[in-house]
Parts: sequence; structure tokens; C-alpha cells
Amino acid sequence: MNMIKNKTSLIEIEKKIKIREQTKNVVDITFYVPCHNEEELIYRTLDKLIKIINKFDLTFEILIYNDGSTDNTHNEILRFIQDNSNILVNLVNLKKSRGLGYNYFDGSHVGLGKYYMMICGDDSETKESILKILKNIGSAEILIPYFGYGDKRNLLRKILSRFYTWIVNLLNGKNIKYYNGVVLHLRENVMRYSSSTSGFGYQAELLSNLLFHNKSYKHIAISNQDREVGFSRAFRIKNILSVIHSLLQIFLKRIKSEIWPI
Repeated sequence: MNMIKNKTSLIEIEKKIKIREQTKNVVDITFYVPCHNEEELIYRTLDKLIKIINKFDLTFEILIYNDGSTDNTHNEILRFIQDNSNILVNLVNLKKSRGLGYNYFDGSHVGLGKYYMMICGDDSETKESILKILKNIGSAEILIPYFGYGDKRNLLRKILSRFYTWIVNLLNGKNIKYYNGVVLHLRENVMRYSSSTSGFGYQAELLSNLLFHNKSYKHIAISNQDREVGFSRAFRIKNILSVIHSLLQIFLKRIKSEIWPI
């Protein structure tokens, strides 16, 4: 039964991709912006993104996922939309949180762009980082940002991040410098090779899937900044369990790819 369901799902994805190819995509890039209780930062995030993208000759849309916020985030998004009526903005307002990974892959089906890039709603990406990634658009199917010598995270987060990267590389046999962050993808690849998780390991699983299929990639060294307001949800128990699930899936897919080469 599950095999039939998965096959049907793949057929539907292929149909959607063919429709996108026929229409040549509506815009060049879809910016997926997830947010959960970001009333103090979401407007600033969106406003900064507009100022950055206007430096490029790119058509774009902003796809906002308000993931079950209980504060004033929704109203702040509506205020931004009202103040920027000339911008293509699509708001998906969820009453119940579905998780970062789930919304990420759902957004790849909702979006209209050739390329797909996440911009966190907590204003954690620097202007310079976004600019550097967008300047390299089209140079590879995947642009993978990583933190160089300018990593501003605290020591514990650096250690945990590097350990996580080492573990993923050990399991998939690759040598990627970072498995989180604002990776830029061809949107059809995100649709076609979506992960099985809704948690924080979704990007590592997606990247591993794409690397197993020999998709081209390029590392981009960027700067970073810690969020100024609120706290990360990455270390909650359910998210840790989700990451463990992703690591297991990555290892199993590596075994499969070695037994049945793609």
C-alpha cells in the first residue's frame, strides 16, 4: 500500500515539474520565509530582503509561512504586505505549527520560482551573506553556505554544529562544510528529492539525497549573526529525535545507493 502511495506521489510531483517547465517558471526565485512568534523581527527581515533583492535583475516572490504564531507576527506580516503592495507576497498562515522541514518542502510545491532559498524570519542572515549567495546564482544546482572565520556563534553551538557536520559526512560519505542554513536550490530538486522529516535534519537529508544523485554544488563562505530576540527551538527533545531519524535515513540511503548505484 505504501509503495503504491509513494509511486502516486512521485507521479504527481513529476506532473507539477513538467507544468513549471512548460511555463518557464513564473519568477526567477522564491524566497521561503518561515516564522514562529517573530513579531519583533519579521518586518525587519522582509524589509531587508527587499532592499537586497532590488540590487539584482531578478524577478522574485516572497513565500511566508507563519507557523502557528501566537503573538503579533501575523499582523506584522500584513503590515509589510500593505506597505509593499507592488511586491509578490504569498502568505500561508497556519493555526497549528507543522515544523520547519514540513513547511519547507510544502513551500517548494506552492512556490513559483526556478530557484528556492530560505530566509529565516528571525533576521539571522546578514545582508552580506544573502548578497554573496545571490551573486553566485546559476553557478551550480546547489549553493551551500558555510561559516568561515567570521563565525559569531557561541563556543558550544560551534562545537555541536561541527560535530553534527562530521556525523553527517561520516554517514553519507561526502565532504560538505555545513548542512543547515540558507541553501539555494533549484526548486524542482527540492520537490523531487524531499526528505522524510519535518524537523531540523531536513536540509542534511535533502542535501545527501541530491549528492547521491550527483547534483552539482558550490560552497559559499558567509558571515553570520546570532538572533537578537527570542531563542532557538533546535535543542528541544522532539527536534533532537527528528535529527536522529534523519541521520538514520541518510545512512540507509547511502547503503541503498551503494548496492544499487544511481
